[in-house]
Amino acid sequence: MSGWIAPAVTGGYEPVKRVLTIAGSDSGGGAGIQADLKTFQELGVFGMSVVTAITAQNSLGVQGVHPLSVEVVAQQLDSVLDDIGADAIKTGMLFSSELIEAICVKLEYSRIRSLVVDPVMISKHGSRLLEAQAVESMIGQLFPLAEVITPNLPEACALLGWDESELATVDQMEAAARELLKLGSRHVLLKGGHLSGGSEAVDILLSADAPGSPERYIASRISTRHTHGTGCTTASALTALLARGLDMKEAVRQAKSFTLAAIRAAGPLGGGTGSLWHAAWRMGAQSESSEWNASEAELAGIRAGSTD
Repeated sequence: MSGWIAPAVTGGYEPVKRVLTIAGSDSGGGAGIQADLKTFQELGVFGMSVVTAITAQNSLGVQGVHPLSVEVVAQQLDSVLDDIGADAIKTGMLFSSELIEAICVKLEYSRIRSLVVDPVMISKHGSRLLEAQAVESMIGQLFPLAEVITPNLPEACALLGWDESELATVDQMEAAARELLKLGSRHVLLKGGHLSGGSEAVDILLSADAPGSPERYIASRISTRHTHGTGCTTASALTALLARGLDMKEAVRQAKSFTLAAIRAAGPLGGGTGSLWHAAWRMGAQSESSEWNASEAELAGIRAGSTD
């Protein structure tokens, strides 16, 4: 099946891209499967899910992690791919070597090209979400299947065995992206939100086709602590946009715009780190207020500038 068909608002029919997330469930609704499905819906693709683990978490942290068996995860994946199919897949929390290996076998068989790997390793509050021995399986088996991997700086350090002091500048980010590209994916999107200092946040996109020409995506930092689910949202937005046919550079630009809008609209939910408001993109686009128009102009100012 080349595409799922859904009734359009007009009463006609139009093809809808099918996008699958393979990730953990966040009971607080801010990250994981929940963030992915919200993002898919907002960006106009049909979202499906394979749950790898149940987490008990809220704005204050992760209170429990309960991985599902490899058999249960595999059964979910078979059910989706054997019937509905997928135009793009995003992976998040995979937890164990056994799970990664089983998923890779099925992904190789399905021949999905647009695979976005968000190498979820540690939660925002410091809880481990990937067994230490599973890192090798992720690098050796999953990354070579990926169209793009989307690590943040702590994840990049863990993947490369670097100390955080070795990844403290934008130039060092570009060096890290080159090393990450050697792990087998076709693109690397290294997210620089954890880089301390400065009024701007910089992400680096590097492609195997042009490893000497990194793209810098620069945006003003947003002063807020309500950023739960930022990484999941960026990766799932990127997956949805790739499924819709955008090239990698434009998909990254729009994914960042979507995430920034969701961060700007985020507010306090619970007593800790609040979650993003995923409807901000749609609600803002429908608004005719001058306040939103100014915000849109600001979002449009995100620039993808080459270092050349």
